[in-house]
This record gives sequence, C-alpha cells and structure tokens, in this order.
Amino acid sequence: MDKQSVNKVLDEHIRPRLAMDGGNIDLVDVKGNKVYVKLQGACGCCPGAQMTLKMGVERVLKQEFPELEEVVAV
Repeated sequence: MDKQSVNKVLDEHIRPRLAMDGGNIDLVDVKGNKVYVKLQGACGCCPGAQMTLKMGVERVLKQEFPELEEVVAV
C-alpha cells in the first residue's frame, strides 16, 4: 500500500461520490498501515464528515487494502 495505489482507489471510488455533494478528499500521507486524508469543500465542514470518513472512505480502502488499520482525518 503506497500513496499512488491509494490515490488510484480514491480517484476511482471515492472522489466521484464526494464530488456529487460538492466535496473532495486530499490524500495527505500513507504511513505504515494508516492513511491520512483531509476532506475538502462541502465534505470538510459537513456534520456527517466523520461518518463519511469511517463508513465510506475507510470501508472502501479496507476492501482494497486488508492491511489498512485506519483512515485518519487531518
């Protein structure tokens, strides 16, 4: 799991969904088995951002990368 492969999954599965609601996601870093991201646009200030992060982004990334421990918002 590296930044390039995580970014590819974000591009294919996550960013289009977030864009429909006026948001985006920025991949900040991949360290060990943790992915650090920043939600942007409408998603950055949405009250449901934490649920989007855990139930959406983390779930999809764990399907692609079983070794993923967690997605962390920065």
